[in-house]
Amino acid sequence: MVGTGRTVFSGSKLEDFQVHILGVLRNVIAPNRDLILARLEGGPLAKTGVIAGMSGSPVYVDGRLIGAVSYALGQFATEPIAGITPIAEMTDATTMGAPGPATRPVALSWPPKPEELFEVWARDLGRSRPFANLGAAPVAGLSMTPGAMLRPIAVPLMASGLEPGVLEPLAGAFSAGGFLPVAGQAPPTASPAAETARTTLAPGDAVGVSLLSGDFELGATGTVTHVEGDRVYAFGHPLYNLGPTEFPMTTADVHVVLPSLMQSSKLASFGRVIGTLQQDRATAIAGRLGSGPALIPMTVALNSDRLGARTFNFGVVRDTTFTPLLAYLAVANVLTAYERATGPASFTIRGTASIRSHGELDFEDIFTGDQPVGTAAAYIAGPLTQLLRNTSEPIDVERIALTIDASEEARTARIERVWLDTTRPRAGGTASLSVALRGPKGEEILKQVPIAFPANTTGSVQLLVADGARAAAEDRRDVRGAELQRPSQIIRTFNRSRRSNRLYVRLSTSEPGAVVSGEPMSGLPPSVLGVLESDRSTGSVSTMRSALRGEWEVPLDLAVTGSRQLSLSLDQPE
Repeated sequence: MVGTGRTVFSGSKLEDFQVHILGVLRNVIAPNRDLILARLEGGPLAKTGVIAGMSGSPVYVDGRLIGAVSYALGQFATEPIAGITPIAEMTDATTMGAPGPATRPVALSWPPKPEELFEVWARDLGRSRPFANLGAAPVAGLSMTPGAMLRPIAVPLMASGLEPGVLEPLAGAFSAGGFLPVAGQAPPTASPAAETARTTLAPGDAVGVSLLSGDFELGATGTVTHVEGDRVYAFGHPLYNLGPTEFPMTTADVHVVLPSLMQSSKLASFGRVIGTLQQDRATAIAGRLGSGPALIPMTVALNSDRLGARTFNFGVVRDTTFTPLLAYLAVANVLTAYERATGPASFTIRGTASIRSHGELDFEDIFTGDQPVGTAAAYIAGPLTQLLRNTSEPIDVERIALTIDASEEARTARIERVWLDTTRPRAGGTASLSVALRGPKGEEILKQVPIAFPANTTGSVQLLVADGARAAAEDRRDVRGAELQRPSQIIRTFNRSRRSNRLYVRLSTSEPGAVVSGEPMSGLPPSVLGVLESDRSTGSVSTMRSALRGEWEVPLDLAVTGSRQLSLSLDQPE
């Protein structure tokens, strides 16, 4: 059988190509899932092979739509052999109404490391593709059949305004998910008048799925397979197989086809939002024409000591994986594009992420060193990752607003000496604690902290003066087995977390205690502690190895490092 395919090779002009049907591969993707095998001919296909971006190109035989070009026969193929997803499987799969993908809580170190987040996102993106796309070669033991070699056609991931170095750490994760990252500034879109006139899509049209929009853009492009009323079907394979989604669906213009022995690709740019992608399934994506979904507004105000003030605005999609990932990219790209990539630098971040019904995540910290961009961006993405992956209730992020003060110098202070103004501290009394720090230019910085000793505490106590990292380590040492499960716990714990621009003073004893539903309770009587420990199976109770008797903090405009400890013996009150 010979059919006709339709796609866009340049601009928005629909062009036909020939499709020679070779046969049907039964149960090749999954049980009761078939692919039609075909050889493509026409346009640039003899030179390019199957092109990334033509996923979803409709194929007609005797005027009837049979399906979408969606799979390619491996890399370095000498002929454009393709797999066609039957249209019935596309429409059936995308009518299913099922809950969104299950999430699994993640445990991150604090402050979160970029590589930890990359690993979480890579697992999510890598798991999202069907079996046929896993690995570069057939699984051992399987015959070298066309079905074993077929892979979903790569989806061009178009990045506009994003620095290549920002995408590079995630390129492997995107590639594992079936994307072909195309970094750099895309060519300009069609004229505003032409864009305004486009209010619908037709089979064969280029279509975009926007993930990040505004001053920087990131999204995927493919081809429309079928339009039924206001319902649009595309791709013939998943974007990420996320199930129900709410991503903006846009028009797109193809500027050029880039031939490549590895993977030829369409280079396209996004047009106006023309609808909402509502389903992302194993055999297709589907959406409706009309208004786009509500995005998370994100603002990043950069105050640079070199370039002055600039403000960047974005719209971020709502998704368990993509919301924190895109927030990371937005912050990292602002800092990479407008501040130097190597050499001493300091970024002071302030701002909030508003969570509906739960209040706000409060951001306020400083990141300094030779390459602080990654840790600064991870500081924003870390708590969002934990919140969105909680299993107790869905999270609605209303907005993210950040202000970043950037300086091309390392703003650090190291704790060198600590001492009290008395050698006989008493329970119920006060003393002045002196802390000497060494500033970024070698100058001495002296801070005074008034210490009030509790009247009911005598004997041996420890007075720790520390940076945020050491104070956080002490928290983890004292509190064993506490798990953050509910959004309120995650937000409260983050807002109370230790900051780099703080000097922490902790007064503690060796008395045991407990943490109940995230709240520390120290100095408990043995009988009460025994009752609480008997209820540890619920996960809401954990033990404390020491009792915190007092805590003070001193805010600085520098990143504090180091720690000192005084072991004291408190005399009886006078």
